[in-house]
Amino acid sequence: MPGGYMGKILFVDLSKGEIKEEALEEKLCRDFIGGYGIGARIIYTRQRGGADPLGPENILGFATGPLTGVPGFFGSRYVVMGKSPLTGTWGDANSGGGFGPYLKFAGYDAIFFTGISPKPVYLSIKDGKAELRDAAHLWGRDTNETEDLLKSELGEEVRVACIGPAGEKLYLISCIIHDKGRAAGRSGLGAVMGSKKLKAVAVIGAKEIPLHDKEKAAKVSEEYREKVTGMFVGLLKQFGTAGSTALSAHSGDSPVRNWGGVGILDFPNATAISDQNVLNLVDEKYGCWECPISCGALMRAGKEYQYEAGVHRPEYETLCAFGTLCLNDNLESIIKANDICNRYGLDTISTGATIAFAIECYENGLITEKDTEGIELSWADHEAIVAITEKLAKREGFGSILADGVKIAAERIGKGADKYAIHVHGQELPMHDPRFAPSFAGTYQSDPTPARHTQGGLAFVEMGLLPPGIELPPLDKYSYSGKGQLEAMFKNNLHLLNATGMCFFGSMALPPDALPTFLSVVTGWELSQLDMLTIGERIATIRQAFNVREGLKPSNFKLRGRPIGAPPLEEGPVAKVTVDADTLRAEYFKAMDWDPETGKPSKKKLEELGLDDIARELWP
Repeated sequence: MPGGYMGKILFVDLSKGEIKEEALEEKLCRDFIGGYGIGARIIYTRQRGGADPLGPENILGFATGPLTGVPGFFGSRYVVMGKSPLTGTWGDANSGGGFGPYLKFAGYDAIFFTGISPKPVYLSIKDGKAELRDAAHLWGRDTNETEDLLKSELGEEVRVACIGPAGEKLYLISCIIHDKGRAAGRSGLGAVMGSKKLKAVAVIGAKEIPLHDKEKAAKVSEEYREKVTGMFVGLLKQFGTAGSTALSAHSGDSPVRNWGGVGILDFPNATAISDQNVLNLVDEKYGCWECPISCGALMRAGKEYQYEAGVHRPEYETLCAFGTLCLNDNLESIIKANDICNRYGLDTISTGATIAFAIECYENGLITEKDTEGIELSWADHEAIVAITEKLAKREGFGSILADGVKIAAERIGKGADKYAIHVHGQELPMHDPRFAPSFAGTYQSDPTPARHTQGGLAFVEMGLLPPGIELPPLDKYSYSGKGQLEAMFKNNLHLLNATGMCFFGSMALPPDALPTFLSVVTGWELSQLDMLTIGERIATIRQAFNVREGLKPSNFKLRGRPIGAPPLEEGPVAKVTVDADTLRAEYFKAMDWDPETGKPSKKKLEELGLDDIARELWP
C-alpha cells in the first residue's frame, strides 16, 4: 500500500445495523487518489441509477485524501458525497477543520453509509473500532449541543461531524457541521444524513499515517513553509476571506441586491462588513488542523445581537449572501445569521440567497406582510433578515416556504416568482459573478455539481488568482476562443487537488511543483504533470457519468437572467456585459470529449481513462 493511506474503508448498513471493513485497493488509490475521486468510483459502482436521494439506496460517503492528516501539507480537507436531494445530481461538499485528519487517525480513509436506521443513531470510531450508538438524546439538538454532548461522553479529543434540526427535518439546503461552525455546506447532504437517521459521526484516535519517506516529508514541509508568502497569504492571515468583501462588492465580483444591483451604487458601505471592521470584532484567530496560514477566527460576544463569544466569523460567501446580496451592512446581524445557520445546519450561501429572493418577492408584491406573519421584508433591514432566517431555520410560518431553497420556494409562491430565483438546477449560485469572471458561467452549468465556484478553473485566472511561479499570456476574459482547453486543464488539476485532501488556499500560496512533490514524498508515486491531469480528468469524467446515468442532459443546467447579463447592467464595472454561458460550456465539453447535447463522455475517452465498465454501460 502506498504511503498516505490507512488502507481501510468502512461500509455501514444502517437498515441492518451492520458495519463491514474492507481493504482499500491500491489501484483505486492510484487511479482516483482519494476524496471524491475514490468516492465517485465506489458510489457509481455500488449504486444503481435513479436512486431516491432520501431513500435507503443512496450511498452517503465521507472520504479523505492521501495528504489529509499529513503535517505541513495543508492537509485538513475531507469530502462528503452522495446523490443530491436538492438537485438530483452528483453531490459533494468539501470542508477543512479537524474532522478529516482525525478520521484517518481513527484508522480509516473513508466511510460509506447505506440504508435507513429504524431509530436515530451515531457512528463512533475509536482507534480502529467502529460501532453504532443510540442518538435519541441527540435528536433535536443543534450542532453545538450535539458536539458538546458527544465530547462529554467520548472525550475532548473526539471530532464530530453532525447535522442539526434542519438536516433532521430534511431541509434541502441543510448541511453537515463540524468544529461548531465548519461546514460541508453544499448539495443538501445534511438532508441525506437526516433521511438515514444518522445524527453524527464521531472519530477519535492516534494512529500514525504511514508515509513513503517520513524524513524527506518533514524536510519538504519545512522547505515549503518558507515559501508560503505573497499578498494573498497576507490577506488570509490577517482577515481570512473577509478581507476581500468590499473589494469584490465594488469591482463587480460579488453579486448585489439579488444579482440586480451595482455595488458601488447600491452598496457603497461595503467596508462595514469587510476586512478591518470584521477584524475589530474578532476574539481570537484559529486555523484548520496544522495549517501554517490559519485564516479562521472566532468572534467576541454580540452587543446589538445576542450571540456568545466564540461563534465563528462569517467568511466571504456568508458575508456576501447575507450582506451584499441583501444590501445589509449590519455586521452583527450577519454574524448572528451565520450562527443560526451553523447551529441548525444550513448552507449559508443557499440561505442568504433564499432570503434575498424573498425580499425581492416582497418588494414586488408577490408576498405580503400577512404571508410573512408581520415581518416587513426590505433591502438592508437587518432585523427582518435575522427574523426570517430564524423562521427558516425553525421551519415556522413563511420559513417553511423558504426552507428548501429558491427553486422550490418560487414554485410554492407562484405568481412569476421564478423570475427572482437565481439558481442552476435547484442550487443557489455562490457569490462570484460571471459578468466579472465569465468562466464561472461555464463552470456553474458544466460541473456535475451545478452552481459551484469551487469547481471552477479558468475563472480564478480571470480573477487574478494564480499560485506563485505560474505565468500565462494575457487573456481577454470576454473572448471565448480556445478557453475550453484551458478550462479543462485548470479544472482537471483542481479535481486532483481536491482528491488529495489539500486545501485550495494552500495550493494558491505555493509554487506549482508543491503538489507533485508532496504526493511523491507521501505516497512514493512520481507523478508527471500529464499523470496528474489524467487522474483529474478521470475524476471529472466519472462524476459526469453519474449524472448521465441519472438521465440528466446539459440542457437541464441552465444559467439564465441576471448572472449572465440578460439583460445587462446599465452602470458599474460590468456594465453592458453579457456572457454566453452556453458557448463556454460547449467549449469545455468539446475539450473533455463529452457530447454537448447528451453530456455523455465518448466511448473512446472512457476507455482511454480505464473506465471500460462505464463505457459498456453508457454505450451498449
